[in-house]
Amino acid sequence: MDIQMAPETRYCSECGRATPADELARFGDRLVCPYCKEVYAQKLREGVRPLAAVQYGGFWIRFLAYLIDAIILQTVGGIIQFMTVGSFITIPRFEPGENPLESMGPLMALIGTASLISLAIYCAYETFFVARFGATPGKMALGLKVVRPGGGPVDVGRAFARSLARMLSGLILGIGYFMIAFDSEKRGLHDMICDTRVIKSRV
Repeated sequence: MDIQMAPETRYCSECGRATPADELARFGDRLVCPYCKEVYAQKLREGVRPLAAVQYGGFWIRFLAYLIDAIILQTVGGIIQFMTVGSFITIPRFEPGENPLESMGPLMALIGTASLISLAIYCAYETFFVARFGATPGKMALGLKVVRPGGGPVDVGRAFARSLARMLSGLILGIGYFMIAFDSEKRGLHDMICDTRVIKSRV
């Protein structure tokens, strides 16, 4: 009497579904079930790498990328601010009997305007480069990329929201950034808020 052996059961690397081994499609070292095959194949055609095959960008390499971006922003932002509001770093001179508040008002207005310009430049810089190239120049220089959890690109709306969330990470005494060092996926608070990951594009 012939003894029929049950087909070997393996697990899909995408959804974890238990599937007979002969029904799984092999993509390199990954096995994908029939339910996930088309979606996974489309990801490969679009150049999206599965997160299991990538490395996350850690705290120190992202800190270096931040320093590069900060230098670029300070240089470009300083030029733009000088062209728009001029130099406001002057020591006010008060005439005898003059009310200091009357002179300080215009100065504070200039400082406020410069701060708004700086904020706009930062948001535009972060949003444009992350949405268009997947990384700011600092991250590009160090081989980092901002992606969605499935490895896909970040759209303009999410890139803009992430730039605002990054300011929140800094406002709370930098705790949002320090979280990168302790999270299993190296996410800062801004990554958690906007559901993004920073990966190494060159491994």
